[in-house]
Amino acid sequence: MLERMEGADNGLACLHDEDYDDPFNTQNLNSSTLIFTGGRKSESLNGEWNFCVDLLDTGLRQKWFSFTPEAPEEKTEPYDYDPYVGETVPVPSCWSMLKDKWYFFEGSAWYTRPLDLDEQPDDERLFLRVGAAQYDCKVFLNGEFLGNHYGGSTPFNVELTKQAKQGRNWLMLCVNNTRTLDRVPMRNTDWFNYGGIYRDVELYRTPKTLISDFFVYLVPDSSYDKIAVELQVNGPDKTPVIVELAELGIKVEVPIDQDGFGKLTIPAKPELWSPENPRLYSVSATLSADRIEDQIGFRQIEQIGTDILLNGKPIFFRGISVHEDDEFTGKVLRDEDLEQRFQHAKELNCNFMRFAHYPHDERAAKMADREGILLWEEIPVYWAIDFKNPDTLKDASNQLQELIKRDRNRASVVIWSVGNENPDTDERLSFMKHLVDTARDMDPTRLTSAACLVNHTKNRIEDRLIQHINVIGINEYYGWYEENFDDLIDFLDNSDPGKPVVISETGADGYIGEGKLEKGFFSESYMAEVYRKQIATLRQREFVKGISPWILYDFRVERRQNMFQQGWNRKGLIASDKKTKKTAFKLLADFYAELKAKN
Repeated sequence: MLERMEGADNGLACLHDEDYDDPFNTQNLNSSTLIFTGGRKSESLNGEWNFCVDLLDTGLRQKWFSFTPEAPEEKTEPYDYDPYVGETVPVPSCWSMLKDKWYFFEGSAWYTRPLDLDEQPDDERLFLRVGAAQYDCKVFLNGEFLGNHYGGSTPFNVELTKQAKQGRNWLMLCVNNTRTLDRVPMRNTDWFNYGGIYRDVELYRTPKTLISDFFVYLVPDSSYDKIAVELQVNGPDKTPVIVELAELGIKVEVPIDQDGFGKLTIPAKPELWSPENPRLYSVSATLSADRIEDQIGFRQIEQIGTDILLNGKPIFFRGISVHEDDEFTGKVLRDEDLEQRFQHAKELNCNFMRFAHYPHDERAAKMADREGILLWEEIPVYWAIDFKNPDTLKDASNQLQELIKRDRNRASVVIWSVGNENPDTDERLSFMKHLVDTARDMDPTRLTSAACLVNHTKNRIEDRLIQHINVIGINEYYGWYEENFDDLIDFLDNSDPGKPVVISETGADGYIGEGKLEKGFFSESYMAEVYRKQIATLRQREFVKGISPWILYDFRVERRQNMFQQGWNRKGLIASDKKTKKTAFKLLADFYAELKAKN
């Protein structure tokens, strides 16, 4: 039977072919194919999709994407899977959260849905946008492979124009969340490896020529009187793009060169964005029939010596770290969950959040713009990475570029972070320097950072990457993993970094459920004592310019399995229900209230 399977060539041979993935791993869906979607009308493709897990990648081997709809009673061969009937799952969702049997599943899964289209005008283009799919997503339309995307947390586009037809089309996505040695992150992480299409899937219609990239920012020269516009056009029309900021009385034409790029600097004195005054302006760009819009704030962030300055004034980051994780939905971020996150940050008297350890939902940065919360955003160059492998660098660089393209109009985002707790080797230094240079080339308006290393023998900050970044992130757990808390005092006294330090992680587990301890490790009281000591010590250090303790909410992770953790990291200031606050919550809130009153 296998030899006769339609579309699978020699069906028996395909079972033994271990290079089956090669034709489908082009990684052609990347930062270069992203299109700017702000202000565009979209058609949601969220909802129920046909679904099947595929542990052995039988679908790629047997070319399930080439199957055509056929009634079961009319089939002439037995079959392992029918993409068009059977089990369904909601999109967006994480399959880990839908059924117990999928909880720890790592591998491929197939999503299929119909796409009914009217006759397409000759001057129209059709783009699919996937907000995020964990981790490798291959796209097929009407049996044709269109490309794949690497990166579990950044969006991608694929053009459907040539393959789409009038009437019923069939869209298939093969999503794989397997951890491999050459991906970013690699195999060993400290958060749960969810799988699935967990952000919105949308369809966009554009003219033949569209504005594909749009970056508007305050020129960072401390004059506060110039706005720069950078944009890119995709298509044959190279006429100037009209950019408007009506509230500032601006309407200008941006000339476009033959490569589709345009840049213009405009005299302007906007009201500056800050946490106290999160002022946003409506900005639009128009090219013939194409029009895009965004809400943009204007501010300047800079590092001078050990100071961080916002709009020319020193600022201290009163922060908290947060994962994108929910007890019931996994990585799917609901509107009410997002609103609650910022409400809790405000209750803590925060002006800053670290979005760890990967790009969070883009709605979070937009809300931070409105709420006046500064952000540290990062890519998952986490722990052990294959720094010698050019494919790994390609993956990391693409994720960084996609994140920057997506969020560089967000005034709230002030730091691009390129890594977390990586060993200081020559290969790592070269790898990370490339990422820092990429961030600066794409965006001159933000600071760069990474969670750097401590030399525990000398008990001081020591990391060669420091010379290439603006802000030194330090993850320190004195009183927890480093049990002698007094070493924190020596560590700070021994360090003279010459740049601002943000304590990007600190904290302790505090379990408050059934069987909780009253004292000792994993007790709420021990966690609170660690916070008391950290606050007393860090408040006295001049070069410490911010703190983002670990972490706002308890979060799910496979590697933590003692009787108090049970698959969760319990360092949250709030339990996994996102309601129950631990004692340390008030300690931090009171400390930040004191700092807020001084500034």
